Amino acid sequence: MGDISRRAADITESATLAITRRAAELRGEGAHVIGFGAGEPDFPTPDAIVSAAINAAGDVKNHKYTPAAGLPELRAAIAGKTLRDSGYEVDPAHVIVTNGGKHAVFSSCQVLLDPGDDVLLPAPYWVTYPEAVKLAGASPVVVPTTQEEGFQVSVAALDAARTERTKMLIFVSPSNPTGAVYPPDQVAAIGAWAAEHGIWVLTDEIYEHLVYGSAVFSSLAVQAPEAKVVVVNGVAKTYAMTGWRVGWLIGPPEVSAAAGRLQSHMTSNVSNLAQRAALAAVSGPLDAVMEMREAFDRRRRTMVTMLNDIEGVVCSEPEGAFYAFPSVAGLLGREWAGRHVASSLDLAAVLLDEIQVAVVPGDPFGAPGFVRFSFALSDDDLAEGLGRFQAFVAAG
Repeated sequence: MGDISRRAADITESATLAITRRAAELRGEGAHVIGFGAGEPDFPTPDAIVSAAINAAGDVKNHKYTPAAGLPELRAAIAGKTLRDSGYEVDPAHVIVTNGGKHAVFSSCQVLLDPGDDVLLPAPYWVTYPEAVKLAGASPVVVPTTQEEGFQVSVAALDAARTERTKMLIFVSPSNPTGAVYPPDQVAAIGAWAAEHGIWVLTDEIYEHLVYGSAVFSSLAVQAPEAKVVVVNGVAKTYAMTGWRVGWLIGPPEVSAAAGRLQSHMTSNVSNLAQRAALAAVSGPLDAVMEMREAFDRRRRTMVTMLNDIEGVVCSEPEGAFYAFPSVAGLLGREWAGRHVASSLDLAAVLLDEIQVAVVPGDPFGAPGFVRFSFALSDDDLAEGLGRFQAFVAAG
């Protein structure tokens, strides 16, 4: 037997972080890489939030351990923010502050899942979801969606995949990687279906403020109050705070208590300075958030137009988050720069090597033949990178 545990050996590295790392290596070698890979805003954290952290660093109370489940004032502020933004009224005692949204997903799976349980996972999905399920000893059951149906799973498809082993559904709207936003009536229908069959729903709402056009965000916990729901969220995307590592989960009393116990042994409290910054974020106005959303909306429209101008690429218009998820099937099965490109994995490698454009292939998202482009980068870099892609394809 090897020295590495099976559960660690079976986990796949995050595709987005791997692409980001490779792009950084090329930049270190002097290449002008345009990165469409990382899922983080290109804006700095707003000044008021940064100032809160600086002030907190000088306060000795933040130099000590604090409650593992989170600062009481932050938990209360998250409850208030949740009511303000989604209409979901929660007790602060049911909020657990985590080390980012990934930690909240992981803890939710650890608390609710056992070996032998199945988790329904509509595809395309965020790359971390299946790994978190597997680390809990459960099995992800992929439920495919199509570009033609807007990458939105139907109740009929979910029910066809359901068995007596089904314990949970992972639901996300707005979606990473597709930008799909489910209309409120469909959110309600999915929640009602889950409630009917006693299935837990882990709903990831981290992109709640990033919706465009006529799309609206709606929380499954609000649309289907009868459902058994754990809400996952965080400050990363909304407030340009990906590096601060503050997320949270909200669940019924028994789930939150169990998550708190788990966290007391796993990590103890999240960094107090980051928690103080998060307190300023969720308690403050959304002005900076709206400014970022306007920029993302502008870039979204530019990206969709430029991608659809490329022969062999078909890009649906994303309604939320900050990703476009075009089909590149028309570019596959051909020679590009002297290399046979059979998959989106191959295409991503060629684009990075030949034109220094970093994208994330769709295969790790459960969507072969697609590629994820983030539009959370500057207008100039977006135009430059997509221009390179257009020229590369045009040159054959």
